[in-house]
Amino acid sequence: MSSASHITLPQPRPDADRFLRILRGERSGAFVPLIEYIIDDVVMRPLVTGMLGRTWVERGKSRESQAAYFDNFIRFWHAMGYDFVRFEEMLPLPRHLNIAPDAAPGSTKEREWADSSHGVITSWAEFESYPWPSLDAYDFFPVEFINKNLPEGMGLISCHAGGVFEHLSWIMSIEGLSYALAEDPALVQAVADRLGGLMEGVYRHLLDLDRLIVIFPGDDMGYRTATIVSPAALRKYTLPWHRRFAALAHEHGIPYFLHSCGNIAAVLPDLLDDVRIDGKHSFEDAILPVEEFQRLYGDRVAVLGGLDLNILAGGTPDDVRRKTRALLETCGGRGRYALGAGNSVPSYVPVENYLVMLDARAQFHQENHIT
Repeated sequence: MSSASHITLPQPRPDADRFLRILRGERSGAFVPLIEYIIDDVVMRPLVTGMLGRTWVERGKSRESQAAYFDNFIRFWHAMGYDFVRFEEMLPLPRHLNIAPDAAPGSTKEREWADSSHGVITSWAEFESYPWPSLDAYDFFPVEFINKNLPEGMGLISCHAGGVFEHLSWIMSIEGLSYALAEDPALVQAVADRLGGLMEGVYRHLLDLDRLIVIFPGDDMGYRTATIVSPAALRKYTLPWHRRFAALAHEHGIPYFLHSCGNIAAVLPDLLDDVRIDGKHSFEDAILPVEEFQRLYGDRVAVLGGLDLNILAGGTPDDVRRKTRALLETCGGRGRYALGAGNSVPSYVPVENYLVMLDARAQFHQENHIT
């Protein structure tokens, strides 16, 4: 952990109710909770074994290894100061993948990403022959184990991993989807609706869990300058499902947060007014800094994370500390804000930088007598 080994985080005091009140705008004051979308095992492991002094267990196929892995998983989120554990799992939805070794130091994993040119479904025949899973194929054991074993005060945040647009563009490929939008929109609708129906089944099960506090899916719909497909296509095939998922969450009195990378300004009014998201996640300074997003929309939606990944992954610890302090003073000072990475905490984020972000928040609270 390099020079970060001297960092001692405060005793955990999870309070999921306070977390929700702050992000709903119901509580005033300067306390800033933490938020993360995903924290990679490569970052988590040295902290579990070093800072927490626990034995790391890889997530295997047996229930015993999974229980041991998720016990560490829960203890990590608790010890780092989160008010919740966030976990996601996806249904088995086959797609063509490109695979390469993860280049992050200390990682033995592989990175995979969807083939952008060769879809698994490019025709109605392939749609009919695709091995669509049933809800029985979704393994609820991990999320049920987490829900059952949360420390007092903590909540559960969960979702189906990957949104309707992501899976649509992965299964059909970006290239195949683009052609189909022009040549066979009925096929696009059929794939989107099949995906949405499966995900709805997952959400209905998750919403029965008694410690669930937020539905928080990811659905990357943009790139640096625009949405990946036209806003009209997103409004037709993707956003209606987000509206449905959000309505289900709201029926259960639970907020619906959304992670979406890229420039999605063209559909942001739809997300706020039609889908009715309660929190927006994923910010990049080169697109729209989180401070500016909050200035424009912070009175309408919770603002989540925003510490640019270029700083968190590529900056010095001092860079990370300065940026964290700036976010706490600006976004944190305005309220309805949670501190965290602009995207996620991937394997290539130095453990020291991650800890410095947490430590800067703890020091800020201490200096300002915030509890």
